Amino acid sequence: MTSSSTPASPTPGAPGNNRPLRKLTARGRGEAHRASTPLELFFDLCFVVAIAQAGVSLVHSVAEAHTGEGILNYAMVFFAIWWAWMNFTWFASAYDNDDVLYRVVTLVQIAGVLVLAAGVSKAFDDHDFLAVWLGYLIMRLAMTSQWLRAAHCSQGPERTTALRYAAGVLVCQIGWLGLLILPEGGRPWLFLLMAIAEMCVPAYAEKDHATSWHPRHIAERYGLFTIIVLGETIAAATVAVKTALDENEALGELLPIAAGGLLIIFSAWWIYFVVPIHGHLRSKRQSFLWGYGHYVIFASAAAIGAGLEVAVEQAVGKAHISTLSASAAVTLPTALYLLTVWALHSRHFKVGTAQQLVLPTTALLVIACTFFGDWAVLTAGIVAALAVATGTTLTARMTARESRATAATTATPTG
Repeated sequence: MTSSSTPASPTPGAPGNNRPLRKLTARGRGEAHRASTPLELFFDLCFVVAIAQAGVSLVHSVAEAHTGEGILNYAMVFFAIWWAWMNFTWFASAYDNDDVLYRVVTLVQIAGVLVLAAGVSKAFDDHDFLAVWLGYLIMRLAMTSQWLRAAHCSQGPERTTALRYAAGVLVCQIGWLGLLILPEGGRPWLFLLMAIAEMCVPAYAEKDHATSWHPRHIAERYGLFTIIVLGETIAAATVAVKTALDENEALGELLPIAAGGLLIIFSAWWIYFVVPIHGHLRSKRQSFLWGYGHYVIFASAAAIGAGLEVAVEQAVGKAHISTLSASAAVTLPTALYLLTVWALHSRHFKVGTAQQLVLPTTALLVIACTFFGDWAVLTAGIVAALAVATGTTLTARMTARESRATAATTATPTG
């Protein structure tokens, strides 16, 4: 996941490049005007269907006071969704030639995630992972075929990297069979083992030769997926509020939750996109930590929506949990999101202790809001919005001081 000297391939869709099949060779890392394609955006939208199903199942588990089990199942299912998405995203950044075969194989991956999504509820309710495993199998076999095709069209270290990826994906898929064989008590340990094995595959595959992913393209892909997940969070919360209003007409109880939820989601968007991150994605260590760390960002962002649904259900008496537990379902994933965005993004662009402490302090204050009873979500939203305002003010003051200092040093005495 570092730079590559591979020369740029012809841009897909350019004149003379409209053949049904083209060699799947590496694209140039320095390629200008690289942007997400319509196929990639379609791919993201279909993956959000699976995320929505995981969120709905998490809501049901938490609302029925099966919080620990629900979080564990959510973490496992979300990993399968996120890992398949991430593998395709980095592969596409390096090898997307947009020919017919590439498109068809990508659509097969989309079919796989839809199969996985269909099995989410059975995985949560009945601990039956067959459909989830089958959907993941479809996605991973399609990904393997892409790597084998890349190996066929390359040579030397690049070919070795592609073959390592293909072999690693297949070996890990065999390991995931344990979800169908092992007793329930052993599945979490298998999940932990296999998740570590999956995340070791890129490090092993690229130890001698790195794929030529594009920093701006990768940053844009992750940003767009963050937007889609936050959009799904808003949609889920809106449906929950509408359903509660239709059935209970509890506007007074729901308005603070809706207002606080919007403030949290708006602040989450603002904080993520306040600085461009592509310039930070230079070394292998930086890119791995940044890419892998987004598991927490995506999962916590989606969990905020689930938490808002839980808070709505508790407010109208449909959830069998306390107000404190319902509030924590919103504040804890919010705090986790804030801390992770700070760790992966913001801290690299903050100057001085005051700026560095804004998001960590906000995360602690959001957790404290858990104990505010019926006003917990609203106060958490206000705290998040104040963090945005504080960060913006501190940045503006810092910029103004730097501008004045620059002007003072460059000013020429007159007279």
